[in-house]
Amino acid sequence: MACRVLLLFLSACLVFLLVQAEQEKALSAPGPYEKLGRHLGDVTALSRRYWRLLACQVWQRDCEEEQEGEDEQEEKEALAEREQQEEEEKEVILEQQGWNWPMVTEMVSSWYCRFGKCCATGDCRVTNNITGLELDLSRRLHGQHLVKHVVLKAVQGFLETPNPEKALTLSFHGWSGTGKNFVARMMAEHLYRDGLKSNCVRVFISLFHFPHSKYVDIYKVQLAREISETVQGCEQSLFIFDEAEKLHAGLLDVLKPYVDHHDSIDMVNYRRSIFLFLSNTGGNIINEVALDFWRAGRAREEITLEFLEPYLRTELMGATDEGYTQNSLLEENLIDFLVPFLPLEYRHVRLCARDAFLTRGLPFTEEALDEVARMMVFVPKEEKLFSAQGCKSISQRINYFVP
Repeated sequence: MACRVLLLFLSACLVFLLVQAEQEKALSAPGPYEKLGRHLGDVTALSRRYWRLLACQVWQRDCEEEQEGEDEQEEKEALAEREQQEEEEKEVILEQQGWNWPMVTEMVSSWYCRFGKCCATGDCRVTNNITGLELDLSRRLHGQHLVKHVVLKAVQGFLETPNPEKALTLSFHGWSGTGKNFVARMMAEHLYRDGLKSNCVRVFISLFHFPHSKYVDIYKVQLAREISETVQGCEQSLFIFDEAEKLHAGLLDVLKPYVDHHDSIDMVNYRRSIFLFLSNTGGNIINEVALDFWRAGRAREEITLEFLEPYLRTELMGATDEGYTQNSLLEENLIDFLVPFLPLEYRHVRLCARDAFLTRGLPFTEEALDEVARMMVFVPKEEKLFSAQGCKSISQRINYFVP
């Protein structure tokens, strides 16, 4: 009985909102977004007692569900089917009114937070656990002192800025297997409750999502729509572009406005977003610098960003469109930080192998770690100093040691 009453209540509220919107449509009143927001504000005058019942049905938070008998199962299934049909009808009506679901979701979530438990960030999907990120970078990322410093300072400074001038844009560079995807995943895990699965996070792989240059115009529309809808639904969104050196130049034209200094685009604020570009380009010059330090008898930890960045920037700016398409972003100073990933040595590969064993709960010996490391190919041919694959494929190689 209670479910039916609540369903009628919700339906009545929706009808009330839509009827009022239709009545005001002919008047020179604010747009539908403002009208819906005003109506929701009026509904907040409802007593907390009735809100409690409504929240239990809509969000099912902080409520203890009562045990239901088997005889009610069919009724529940029928009700769920009717609710699904109603949701589809509501979506059509909203589109006809010029609204969209991300817009409505954002307002309803904000409305709910006036009554329920809200997070410090204002969005429970966003955690911004900088302490956890710092700890993970220190414990799980090996041989990348520059990355640890730059990423942590850049992200922390950006999140602590009340009104950033533009979206944070980081460009990761280095050989395959040095940790670019690993760090991107760490950021997602510590900035968002659901990590890479969060609806605040979008991952694009160039050759997978945009494989055919002849369809670039279609890709441009799709990319712009997905970025816009994601930010409308989650102000602090994270966009990861893997194999960024293979992005078509036309797609960069779409991205430029979102990473530039704009207050808003079509009334949407993108300045709280984070864009990551992951690229193998520049890996050779990074490796040359690391090798020169080793040959000079200097520790790799002595390499500073101030020393390495000019070499990397020169390499990237001189690359062709086929080698590094983001050089146009560099020319316009839209990339905030170039993040170099150094090549990994034998000792770093052993640490990666140790972590892989621990992650899977497998026993290991020092001899096993050495054996895994020796499976990798090391370059240059004379020194055999750097792992050609970084730590990639380590997790697969330890299968050899599984009983």
